[in-house]
Amino acid sequence: MGDGGVFLDVTDRVAVVTIDRPEVRNAIGFATIDAFGTALDDVLASDAAVLVVRGGGDRAFVSGGDLKELAAVRTHTDAVSMASRARRLLDRLAGFPVPVIAALNGHALGGGAELAIAADIRVAADDVKIGFNQVSLGIMPAWGGAERLAAVIGRGRAILAITTGEIYDAPAAHALGLVDAVVERAAFDDHWRALATRMASTAPGTTRSVKAVVSAPYPAVHAHLEADATDAFAQLWVADAHWEAVEALQQRSR
Repeated sequence: MGDGGVFLDVTDRVAVVTIDRPEVRNAIGFATIDAFGTALDDVLASDAAVLVVRGGGDRAFVSGGDLKELAAVRTHTDAVSMASRARRLLDRLAGFPVPVIAALNGHALGGGAELAIAADIRVAADDVKIGFNQVSLGIMPAWGGAERLAAVIGRGRAILAITTGEIYDAPAAHALGLVDAVVERAAFDDHWRALATRMASTAPGTTRSVKAVVSAPYPAVHAHLEADATDAFAQLWVADAHWEAVEALQQRSR
């Protein structure tokens, strides 16, 4: 599998989904969303007891949405549709029946941070950064990340993180509770793989049962909030301030 830059490997009951689109720093486009959904179908059909999500290479986990591709989204209706499509994928990941580990091999920014917070556990290499910095483009998280961030680090800290667009280095993110473990770069791949293997080595069905019981009082999916969140996002997306920020970013990148 490699459609949309998404690759799946299942070995010894550990499923690893890798988003590998180096030309756009592993950004998420529509084909990526569809391919990721197909990968989740395949994981469900396997004997996997743990799912790991990572980015290809060592520079980016996921850099966010693919801005070049998403630039074609210009109307409020289309912006709602785009946000809902990505949100439902991450809702599915957040509600996945087996534990999900986000192996932050590189920076997780914007939509990448939303993908990371949809996982149950975040393990970061010590040189990566993570931030819900959508505000730098005049928009806000709309893929369920705002609600999940508040549940993980608290309401006040989540509002601060999102409204300032603060980008945290790995130790600061760990202190905030945004990541669960920080590992030296040289040992990073061995660490997350050993962790996933240890979790998967339990008796069949154990990881699913544990996740179901622990997650019951702390639901990570809030489908009833989708309409308001995507509407608020879409209003910001079509505003002049957003497109001016996008143009400024493109100018700096040239």
